[in-house]
Amino acid sequence: MSSDITNRPIGVFDSGIGGLTVLKEILRVLPDENTIYLGDTARVPYGIRSPETVIRYSFENTKFLSFKDIKILVIACNTASSVSLDAIKSRVSIPVVGVIEPGAKAAVMATKNKKIGVIGTEATIKSNAYTKAMKAINEEVEVFCLACPLFVPLVEEGWTEGHIASMVAEKYLAGFKNKDIDTVVLGCTHYPLLKKVIAEVMGAGVRLIDSAIEISQEITVILEDLGMKREKKSPSFREFYVTDSPERFLNVGEKFLGQQIEHIEKINVGN
Repeated sequence: MSSDITNRPIGVFDSGIGGLTVLKEILRVLPDENTIYLGDTARVPYGIRSPETVIRYSFENTKFLSFKDIKILVIACNTASSVSLDAIKSRVSIPVVGVIEPGAKAAVMATKNKKIGVIGTEATIKSNAYTKAMKAINEEVEVFCLACPLFVPLVEEGWTEGHIASMVAEKYLAGFKNKDIDTVVLGCTHYPLLKKVIAEVMGAGVRLIDSAIEISQEITVILEDLGMKREKKSPSFREFYVTDSPERFLNVGEKFLGQQIEHIEKINVGN
């Protein structure tokens, strides 16, 4: 494999800042890779949109990143993964990785009593994608799904701790607590930023599954199998693009990524 291909970046898109939880894990596991992140902040949240709209947004994001000559596409958005993954795979020639299957596999492996909860956006929950993926692995698992639409705007505002976040989490998750669930999938890339609050509500005996950890391992395997993993011969680059308010993205995003965000630019992917 030529060094030109190995040096091509990993492309990641999400509806906003939540996908930074995926990017953070990718950078931890693959620090030498070049990366380009697109946050569609002008149109967040995707979870309340129709499947047709989410597919259109996803294709527009994919088109932008494809022009950046990426070598692998990561759909770091559960809503987009649940409704547009197959359509995108059929239209591009590079590997495409979503967040549903890695999280589903991890949940099935983690559960002891085969009772799994999934929390996500309205679109992700309506798609039934997690239930289908987990049942395909083990049809005996019992899956309880719950939409938590207010979690995304809470994270986008940076309200990940404190009374408001705790109150919203308690309201949403109250029904989960009497179902003997031992594993909960954080079915939205924004939700790991509320992990502390969710864990407090669910209790110490419940394991939370963060798909970001699982997806980074899958990307590593793909790059190694295809001979596209970058060997560090020069400094790697990080590029960030948003569709609205770079300043707002920076204020919240740097806290979640755990490092400084440079080379950020506002773009319009709709045209």
